[in-house]
Amino acid sequence: MTTTADTRTRAVVQDLLLRIGEGEPERIAELYAERADWKLNWPEDEHDSTATPWIRHRATRADAAAHFRALAAHHVPGQAATEIERILVDGADAVVLGEIRQTAAATGRPYRARFALHLTVENGLIVRHHVYEDSLAVARAFAP
Repeated sequence: MTTTADTRTRAVVQDLLLRIGEGEPERIAELYAERADWKLNWPEDEHDSTATPWIRHRATRADAAAHFRALAAHHVPGQAATEIERILVDGADAVVLGEIRQTAAATGRPYRARFALHLTVENGLIVRHHVYEDSLAVARAFAP
């Protein structure tokens, strides 16, 4: 049974995905709360932040905009696609399942990475953004 909370959460998530597709970091960041729990599932002790500086924990709306700016700066424009397979919603929580296809600007190597994105929406804004992705595929694409 779909609840009002489910409907509101789904609307914010769909708006987020649309804005990500449009590629405007400031507009994307408008959907995040001033403070948000943003984590990426990467082995921190093995993460080369010089090759993939967008991959790090974040905490603010400004950080969200910076994330999407850095992500765009390190990939080849026009050589990206995302396939959303499913959006699961339960009250304030949503999980987006899919696959990204990108090309690393530094190496020219394309990659595909499956992902799960766990979002929590409160008062119309995203307060949790946890990404679980195929970090090995990304790391290999950016390795010298």
